Amino acid sequence: MKAAIYTAYGPPETIGFVECPIPAPAAGEVLVRVRAAPVTAGDARLRSGRVPRGLGPMLRLAIGWRRPRVAPGWAFAGEVAGLGAGVTGFATGQRVFGLTGFRGGSHREFLVIRADGPLLPLPESLSPEEGAAFFFGGLTAAEFLIDKARLAPGERLLVCGATGAVGGAAVQIGRHLGAQVSATASPANHALARQLGAGEVTDYRAGTPPGPFDVILDVMGRLGWPGARPLLAPAGRYVQITADLWAMLGAALRPRRQGRRIITGTNKDDLASMQRLVALHQAGGYTPVVGQVLPFAHLARAHQIAESFHKPGNLVVVMPA
Repeated sequence: MKAAIYTAYGPPETIGFVECPIPAPAAGEVLVRVRAAPVTAGDARLRSGRVPRGLGPMLRLAIGWRRPRVAPGWAFAGEVAGLGAGVTGFATGQRVFGLTGFRGGSHREFLVIRADGPLLPLPESLSPEEGAAFFFGGLTAAEFLIDKARLAPGERLLVCGATGAVGGAAVQIGRHLGAQVSATASPANHALARQLGAGEVTDYRAGTPPGPFDVILDVMGRLGWPGARPLLAPAGRYVQITADLWAMLGAALRPRRQGRRIITGTNKDDLASMQRLVALHQAGGYTPVVGQVLPFAHLARAHQIAESFHKPGNLVVVMPA
């Protein structure tokens, strides 16, 4: 089988491919034939080593100082190709999707994963490409809006960067929760933002709607607290998805300011969070937007697109049939 590797920190050309044997599932494991996998902004950051200010040394201590010592790709959709001893609940040929997590390894034609790990049946309502795209933005948007910001019905939500993986999920989930959703996006993506559930959409380069808002979800962190504060209602919450070390420390040390709250951090990617997102989808509250779909062989090109941070929807690569 073919598997992608990182050969060094650097441009997309540092991605390589190797031929290796198809793994055999051990007891309690499932062998999955991967059909599609996302290429995310996170993948591009791991490959390049370019992360928000102050986080670079921590990244390299975690995954390797000279080169990434993790494998590319963290989510996948495909079908069961084999079962290890003792596995129940899955069947050969069954459509599945899941996460390989921070250690990566989904950008390959076959992978093994624990049957009791982050692996679920792929709903019939999702294509393999949608299944591959399902978790990246959806898990982030759901946890920050539901658990951290506690968005309530009737509240006013502004999503800054509303048509990427996280923003597109946030608009849909916010609408499903009963919020009044406004959005910023590039003019070419205004129709998509409205289709996803935004009532008012403005060009992000021309500023934001005037507010006030109860919750602001800032995907790229461009507003920052100084830009968000005048737009927040009393008791409003500013959710900064992309934050540098100093913004994260500031939010941790002084989360409440003038009656308002700053929220940063990371989200969980455990099985319970995955199951909740599937339930949201089945209730009509979330379906990932699939943007460009490229062949697996064009993985370097996919990384070029992902690191632009301006792609509409989710970027997916598909494996050879």
